[in-house]
Amino acid sequence: MQVSVPFSPEQASTFSGQVDTLYGFLWAMTIFFGVVISLLILYFAVKYRRRSHDEIPRPVEGSMRLEVAWTVTPFLVTMGLFVWASGIYYNIYRAPREALEIYVVAKQWMWKMQHVDGKREINELHVPVGRKVKLTMTTEDVIHSFYVPAFRIKMDVVPGKYSTLWFEATKPGRYHLFCAEYCGTNHSTMRGWVQVMEPVEFQQWLSQAGTGPSMAEQGERLFVQYHCAGCHRGSQIVHAPQLEGVYGRPVPIQQGRDVQFTLADERYIRDSILRPKQEVVAGYEPVMPSFEGQISEQDLLRIIAYIKSIGAKEATR
Repeated sequence: MQVSVPFSPEQASTFSGQVDTLYGFLWAMTIFFGVVISLLILYFAVKYRRRSHDEIPRPVEGSMRLEVAWTVTPFLVTMGLFVWASGIYYNIYRAPREALEIYVVAKQWMWKMQHVDGKREINELHVPVGRKVKLTMTTEDVIHSFYVPAFRIKMDVVPGKYSTLWFEATKPGRYHLFCAEYCGTNHSTMRGWVQVMEPVEFQQWLSQAGTGPSMAEQGERLFVQYHCAGCHRGSQIVHAPQLEGVYGRPVPIQQGRDVQFTLADERYIRDSILRPKQEVVAGYEPVMPSFEGQISEQDLLRIIAYIKSIGAKEATR
């Protein structure tokens, strides 16, 4: 069920109706209880007013039923809202595996997008209608916030980490994209558009000239350029972990005398490149140098895309 909230933006994603229904219910509950409580205040003010200066009010005895009612009822209402809102929250922020992946890098004051096939955009994001889309986002400077009002999605983009967000557009169109976190002098100019296209049109747009090599191919070149291949491709000189098939799998990390496992996701790969001594794989020496300050956020995403691709190849063998 979709409830259109007055003064709200157009509904253009599968989340729009869910979020608007929740907010519509909150509005209705606020108005209902506000009116009821206001009327009761007026009623009691008139009914129990002092009729003479020497009037002594009758003693009031407590009512257990009344106490239980006005304690339990708000508790049930608020807990119901908590469960309802939590369901929507987890649905929005847990991206499905089959989603189309797009990488986003924020920078004062622009949004830089790159599709896995290599297509790049600035302040524009083209997506197909009816397709789940996952955004993996980071920033090169300060905190930004990716906000598309028509989709009812918003996610802070924080330096030094990856934020993920997903959506599924329900109708073609052109929708506003804003930065919803004050990020500096020209914050108000950090805006763009999300262009939702029919699947056939989207494929035609992807195939246009200028696409270039895919992100995985660019990442492989960077992998060689930064001499990662010398250690992580079966080198006999340096004993280093092999990366084929590592993405998405648990990795044993040496913590003192103990071994703990962590998931090899985007965060782990990024930290392993920039802060390699923070999480050392069990059985290996902490000899890898740090590349912090040497690799841009965009290049890090390309290297990650390459490592993900060789993980996928390994998994299909």
